[in-house]
Amino acid sequence: MRRVAIMIALLCLASACTCCRRAAPDPAADAPAKQIEGRNTAMKLISTAFADNGMIPPRYTCDGPNVSPPLAISGVPEGAKALALVMDDPDAPSGTFDHWIVWNVPPETTAIEEGRQPQGVAGKNDFGRLTYGGPCPPSGIHTYRFKLYALDARLSLKEGSRKMALEEAMKGHILAEALLRGKYSRRR
Repeated sequence: MRRVAIMIALLCLASACTCCRRAAPDPAADAPAKQIEGRNTAMKLISTAFADNGMIPPRYTCDGPNVSPPLAISGVPEGAKALALVMDDPDAPSGTFDHWIVWNVPPETTAIEEGRQPQGVAGKNDFGRLTYGGPCPPSGIHTYRFKLYALDARLSLKEGSRKMALEEAMKGHILAEALLRGKYSRRR
């Protein structure tokens, strides 16, 4: 009986702690623009289709037409020669899954229209394609990261290169970075 009472007390305590942790604000959740190596940037990446950390509508997933969402870019720093865009899923069961990779996007780009590939060079995603592949998680809610990089140089990677090659080529060239996150869970 005493063991049961102790277990109940521990469960209540754990539950209370979990509630407290959830109530605590996450400073990163409200700040998609990121400080990179001491450089503060106001560069932002947003979508009119979903809010940062919001649910991605099925239209932009394998449960719908699977078109890329509309994206708006602002605050690209002066001196940027190119932008790079990566969309990935760090919650994939086999490790981070790459959905969209594009670089050498003109720095004056302020919008990427729904269903359009931005001007630039396309990398190969983990679907084996050079185009957008929307969320299609096998189970649970996954978080998808749209990462935008402002670069001080155009990159000389060949079309179809993978994200790892892009990340290596970007080293030492990132002026600013912005992050937009969206969540998705399959309809069952």
